[in-house]
Amino acid sequence: MKKKDWFTDWFNTPYYHILYKDRNDEEAQLFMKNITAFLNLPKSTHILDLPCGKGRHSVFLNSLGYTVTGGDLAENSIKNAQKFENDSLKFRVHDMRKPFNNQYNAVFNLFTSFGYFDEDKEDILILQNIKNGLKKEGVFVFDFLNAAYVKANLVAKETKIVDDITFYITREITNGFILKNISFFADGEKHSYTERVKYLDIDKMKTYFDKVGFTITNIFGDYNLTDFNIETSNRLILVAK
Repeated sequence: MKKKDWFTDWFNTPYYHILYKDRNDEEAQLFMKNITAFLNLPKSTHILDLPCGKGRHSVFLNSLGYTVTGGDLAENSIKNAQKFENDSLKFRVHDMRKPFNNQYNAVFNLFTSFGYFDEDKEDILILQNIKNGLKKEGVFVFDFLNAAYVKANLVAKETKIVDDITFYITREITNGFILKNISFFADGEKHSYTERVKYLDIDKMKTYFDKVGFTITNIFGDYNLTDFNIETSNRLILVAK
């Protein structure tokens, strides 16, 4: 039997959502307001949010007046997100390694939802699928961590207590991946998961984008859309066509 990818397991557990329940929605909404205003996206824009998780960005984008489709591999997340569906907001299970059936005015890949795979070719395949899934004048927004900043500010150990569960977290950079090991005791048993995201700095991402024919039009370093600075920016946000 083929071993499941780490994200298929971890993102589908209730514990993933417990650990990250205090994610900053205000920050996410600020980013969505800023980027849609910057791009001057008309309300007729159909946005694909991929992967969408439980749909927090999708729901907010839809509240701004956009038609939004959210896709994610985690069935539990999609089931949760489908509660918010309406005529202009839909969610479906989709593996971003698979091509899309239709084309969109914009594709948003948000909150470091990339770089999960060992092989560069898989990451490039995802970008190719996104490129093919865009209409002629479509725009791609890519929101990733700034790898150089993460490396310089790595918190090696951390303990978080959420809903009476103590999460023990360690972080390391090894073999070209940023690893976050999470262990905890819950519901009568020990659990451990590792989040793995490829160490993709700005130069590497530029080569990826070049390979699929994306032209980068803007590079930002945070959700206020300030210019990217490799030493001080906590995000790497690329806008491409």
